Amino acid sequence: MKDFSLLERRLGVTFSNQDLLRQALVHRSYLNENPGFNLPHNERLEFLGDAVLELVVTEHLYNNFPNPEGELTNWRAALVNAIMLSGIAADLGLEDYLYLSRGEAKDAGTKARQFILANAIEAVIGAIYLDQGTPVAAEFIKREVLVKLPEVLANKTYLDPKSRFQELAQDKVGVTPHYLVLDEQGPDHAKQFRVGLYLGEELVAEGTGSSKQEAQVAAAEAGLNQKSDWQ
Repeated sequence: MKDFSLLERRLGVTFSNQDLLRQALVHRSYLNENPGFNLPHNERLEFLGDAVLELVVTEHLYNNFPNPEGELTNWRAALVNAIMLSGIAADLGLEDYLYLSRGEAKDAGTKARQFILANAIEAVIGAIYLDQGTPVAAEFIKREVLVKLPEVLANKTYLDPKSRFQELAQDKVGVTPHYLVLDEQGPDHAKQFRVGLYLGEELVAEGTGSSKQEAQVAAAEAGLNQKSDWQ
């Protein structure tokens, strides 16, 4: 049995019913290998926590910023997406407490693990809400999630990669980037596109995807990494 007292200290929450915290970290795959485990998986808690998280973040943005709906929506999305939430979960050390199948346990560092961690932090929020109520859950969200808002606004991570790269390119070198399809392969129902991101004649980065738009976004993400000194 894992000792959750250290995790409670990291979370800043002492549970009346510690099984709620434990359940928040049970991935479905674990139960496939351990059908006799005494708790269900975390998907219902994740469903609840997602709603609590969105409400608290939305209310905070609404009460503190007079910006139009579209901007607030983008800010909220940057705060509650899988990349942000998985990073918060990792910082809190949730990975050490996950109940995973042997196969899932080997996949540390993958995109699948990123989603498992993001879902787990939402489930933890659901568990806090059920065990301690709205004020404690809201305080946890402010302390762990909303604290990231200044960084999001400063780095403009609320913009999609194409918009971010275009804004940086125009600011740093006075050039508007453009995209060219370099290659496409596969049958019509399963095309794969390779797209180049250019500044003038310079090929900055490439990206692939199942649509031109997806490939352009991938190229923009690669371009942001390539031009990290711009940020």
